[in-house]
Amino acid sequence: MITRVLFGPNGSGKSLHIGRLSGNCQYLTFRDSYGVADSGYYLQQRWNSSEYDEVPLVKDSLGQFTPSHFQEDIFSVFGIEEMLEKPLVLLSSGELRKFQLAKALLKQPDTLIIDSPFIGLDELARAQVASLLKMLHDADNINLTLVLSREEDIPDYADEIVRFDGNVPASSSLQNAVAAVSARSSSVPDFAEAVSLNKVSIRFDQRTILKELDWVVMTGEKWALEGPNGAGKSTLLSIICADIPQAYACDVTLFGRRRGTGETIWDIKKHIGFVSPELHRAYSHNVPVLDVVASGLHDRQGMYVATDASQVPDCEFWLNVFGILHLKDEPFTRISSGEQRLALLARAFVKDPDLLILDEPLHGLDNSNRERVKAVIDAFCSRAGKTLIMVSHYKEDFPSCINRHLTLKKH
Repeated sequence: MITRVLFGPNGSGKSLHIGRLSGNCQYLTFRDSYGVADSGYYLQQRWNSSEYDEVPLVKDSLGQFTPSHFQEDIFSVFGIEEMLEKPLVLLSSGELRKFQLAKALLKQPDTLIIDSPFIGLDELARAQVASLLKMLHDADNINLTLVLSREEDIPDYADEIVRFDGNVPASSSLQNAVAAVSARSSSVPDFAEAVSLNKVSIRFDQRTILKELDWVVMTGEKWALEGPNGAGKSTLLSIICADIPQAYACDVTLFGRRRGTGETIWDIKKHIGFVSPELHRAYSHNVPVLDVVASGLHDRQGMYVATDASQVPDCEFWLNVFGILHLKDEPFTRISSGEQRLALLARAFVKDPDLLILDEPLHGLDNSNRERVKAVIDAFCSRAGKTLIMVSHYKEDFPSCINRHLTLKKH
């Protein structure tokens, strides 16, 4: 039994290689799938109670397994016990990954392939997963393959490291991209407060997610939003993005206007550029990458509005900034997950929003692309009136422009 690592940059062919080998293997790739109604999934589904009344609970979705010390260890490592009564659709991104990994391990396969095992996990969970993977290696009863994009994630006990260089095209100069972003004209919004929450509480299925939260984001501030998996970070962002119906019953003011005073969700979303694991999950249609980026101009998931020729230059500008202009005509589902994340970042920036909301924007990116994205965020936020809220479980992922911090605790 061996532990093998497949390592290489985004787009180098790691996942394609796995697709050819995984025949009888247990292959786990974290695509933010809640396991229900995949083809009909939409971004707001998590926040609508009528949509999860019939959704399976975690305990019903783990499959058949034999109770054992191994099962008890898995439950303990990932905190599965506290998730058992939750509908799958209410799991946070990090909780979902823990569930998926636990479910795969409970099958006790002879060969397990895990693509990007650490993304979306908080620091404690990453340490737990690393310890568990070492335990599996030492047990010597499973062939383990890890697909990684970050050099620092390669374990020192790996028996074999296969490096992929692929034929990744040279991307546009980062220096030129940053200069071009910084030089774009900017106007200061006419509201002093981008976000104001007054004692906001949110509950789902008898569980308190947010409790009497007070938070004000002034125009021009750059916030890091932190906290463990399941602490309510995505729920908080959904309030700002007008995706959660419960916000109407709360004291919430967005972009100078109190929620529930006649504004539409489009009045809110026009100010926001957004990317998240859930948004990535919602893009499952095989449309050209350029059309995915253009959908950000209309605040729609998917291409429900035809791309106008006048919009193409802006779309191409941001694709070039993120180094993937060469992919503009490629079907979105045919490019690597890291390249997809870059395309969705271009979508978030394309309308030059007043507020950038970036939830784990560096998910699955190699080190070169991580540095590129951080530099682009800094350049964008150096312009007058730009506001940022960013979530990450890696402190080193935050750009230098961050000047405020909010840490949520799990209730």
